[in-house]
Amino acid sequence: MTSTDDAAAPRAHPVVRLKPKAEARAIRHGFPWVYADELVTDRRTQALASGALAVLEDGERRPLGLVTVNVKSKIIARMLDRDPEAVINRDWFATRLAKALAHRARLYPQPFYRLVHAESDGLPGVVIDRFGEVAVVQPNAAWAEAALADLVAALVAVTGVATVIKNGSGRARGLEGLTEEIAVVHGNAPTAPIPVPMNGATYMADLMGGQKTGLFFDQRENHAFAARLAQGAKVLDVFSHVGGFALAALAGGAVSALAVDASAPALVLAGQGAKASGFADRFATRQGDAFEVLEALGQESARFDVVICDPPAFAPAKPALEAGLRAYERIARLAAPLVAPGGYLVLCSCSHAADLPAFRNASARGIGRGGRRGQIIHTGFAGPDHPVLPQLAESSYLKALAFRLDG
Repeated sequence: MTSTDDAAAPRAHPVVRLKPKAEARAIRHGFPWVYADELVTDRRTQALASGALAVLEDGERRPLGLVTVNVKSKIIARMLDRDPEAVINRDWFATRLAKALAHRARLYPQPFYRLVHAESDGLPGVVIDRFGEVAVVQPNAAWAEAALADLVAALVAVTGVATVIKNGSGRARGLEGLTEEIAVVHGNAPTAPIPVPMNGATYMADLMGGQKTGLFFDQRENHAFAARLAQGAKVLDVFSHVGGFALAALAGGAVSALAVDASAPALVLAGQGAKASGFADRFATRQGDAFEVLEALGQESARFDVVICDPPAFAPAKPALEAGLRAYERIARLAAPLVAPGGYLVLCSCSHAADLPAFRNASARGIGRGGRRGQIIHTGFAGPDHPVLPQLAESSYLKALAFRLDG
């Protein structure tokens, strides 16, 4: 990676080239990836270090832009800059981060949000979530791992955060040939969970030991919609993590909320959030496998006015699609009988491999198999701090369907 000091004299980058029959039009129109079978992989390309920079050319040797190359990945090249002579240094990062920050600052009065949503914010494979004075960076691509020092320095300069945590975990890093690591790369590690205000509730985020970056900001808008359904309601929140929909529902006036999750530590954080929010007397938890708990609640003839199921990605990639859709259908089948007559069922999917029609059909089949019928009253997606790159379907992964079930 080019450092700030030698920015005035950038080195020439090697050239990689699309195969003659590869479609360059998509790249020109904004698609940010090149797959391994689309690139000429001669000995020079194979010798490039993971995360190396190169100029991408089409089959006619016309430059398309500056890319990062990883021959270990199925996504062999990622577009960094349409200018093939761009210098990827601290200033380059600062420019992209400043644009991302300006958007979030317009949306949210407090600094709790996803600051960078990978390709959608022009930083391929990079996710940054902000928790006030702390930022959590996920460098999920080899180039970002190599450039982490410049990225972190620019992040601190642009946002003023006191602490930066590297969360090097998750499936994406494995696909890039990267190892797992969680470490503080700037400042001091938090000594306690971070309180996060959202939708009238306080969530507790464990930034060093929790799932992903510690909290799921993407569901904020869907939490808010579910809270509108929850006034005066008994609420069941399955796959609740640290309180997800349950705490938002209580802030919206729910009379009670039961949070279900397989993770006991996550439920402890949910309870702490309920206490910090002033909801402890209306909040309860049940630890266990979600499918087993749903079956048990059915056997107990439990009924709730609002039931929300927000599972992990059952179909993280196309090979898992059919099994994932069967799992979503099963969730709907088990959850539907728990909804009181005229109540609401909210079903979510964060699987980008399962598009909205497929997920909607699986959910409807499950509801029918559960002996219920309903109407869709709302379709939700990730919040505006998770922008979608129109050319990249994978950047639009979250779906939330709200059904009103029959009497």
